Amino acid sequence: MSGLYRYKLTIEYDGSNYHGWQLQETAPSIQGELEKAAFKFCQTLCRFHAAGRTDAGVHAKGMVVHVDIPRDVEAYKVMDALNYHLKDIPVAVLKSELMGEEFHARFSAKKRYYRYHIINRRAKLSLMKGKAWPVKAELDVDAMHEAAQCLVGKHDFTTFRGIRCQSKSPIKTLEKLDVSRDGENIYIDTSAVSYLHHQVRSMVGCLYFVGRGKWSKQDLENALEATDRTALGYNAPPDGLYFMKVDY
Repeated sequence: MSGLYRYKLTIEYDGSNYHGWQLQETAPSIQGELEKAAFKFCQTLCRFHAAGRTDAGVHAKGMVVHVDIPRDVEAYKVMDALNYHLKDIPVAVLKSELMGEEFHARFSAKKRYYRYHIINRRAKLSLMKGKAWPVKAELDVDAMHEAAQCLVGKHDFTTFRGIRCQSKSPIKTLEKLDVSRDGENIYIDTSAVSYLHHQVRSMVGCLYFVGRGKWSKQDLENALEATDRTALGYNAPPDGLYFMKVDY
């Protein structure tokens, strides 16, 4: 990387008005906003690479990205410069670290964590509109958590795979899928090395059916074993999904 310096950045963003992480020709993206900010800082195109590609409307609290820039400056100055040019954008750099060229935000990742946030109440959302999935009907969190455990482990997740998924294999190993309640807030936390496109939202949608009493744990197991997208119960909206953090 002659003349280039690699920085690892931890970022957060509100994805409500963006067409996901990945650069788009005709729609705003998180990657696009970062690259515009970096261009203002470096006066050259700097390509950003992320640990995961979030969909339209999905948020992040601890996404990790890397970028190579033609400036050998202290890491905090890269963070400050990018945040200055992002001041009117709902994207913030939380941490910046100078890394060796062997580091890659995507390929060096060991585990990725997501959280899905449901607000379970009759009243509409105001402050959290677009930041959580509002569900009026009471959800049985204990039933949801118990059923979720049948998805933990190594499985063929074809049923929970989006039609535009580019993964070479539907086989994934889910390390954790926990459902918990804190008042009106329901959190679904999951971790794995990697996921299929729409996998988390699809799993949440089916757990919603369980929470409503429309599905049993056996129904969820049957959907998994069907390895057929048409067996999916429901695909949860993107509003409540957050990319939380990455282990390296």
